[in-house]
Amino acid sequence: MLDSGSLSQLGTDRKGDGETPKASQEAPLPNSVSEERKDYFQERDGERFAGTHLIVDLWEAEGLDDIPTIEQALRDSVEASGATLLHIHLHHFTPSGGVSGVAVLAESHISIHTWPECDYAALDIFMCGAADPHAAIPVLERAFKPGRTGVEEIRRGKLGGGKLGE
Repeated sequence: MLDSGSLSQLGTDRKGDGETPKASQEAPLPNSVSEERKDYFQERDGERFAGTHLIVDLWEAEGLDDIPTIEQALRDSVEASGATLLHIHLHHFTPSGGVSGVAVLAESHISIHTWPECDYAALDIFMCGAADPHAAIPVLERAFKPGRTGVEEIRRGKLGGGKLGE
């Protein structure tokens, strides 16, 4: 999905002459993005930034040791957000039953860490482009039925508190 001018192309031969460009010479940085290419940056409230990162806390939650429930909650969250799932990896700890895992997305990731013995889960939802990370929250609440939910939003990739591209 990234074109030849993207950051993922740093260190590659884009000119076709066998030379690898130095990052400071030719590889574009986020604040020099041209209008004709897709960079998946977001713009909201007059700010341009790389993506929205939600820090989500679920207290008094259930099903936090159940791998199938957690996997389905991640899949449903990705779908509700309009994101593109690339891979899910979950690890079940013993004897606590806690789970750590990540859904890797084309638009970034959703990670989860659970403490079933405390009825607590910590999630990070980071997405760029048109994906809506906020749409994952009701899905997670339906899956884990928390007594309380806390959400903090961070706009990632802002330069100096200003607008990217300026």
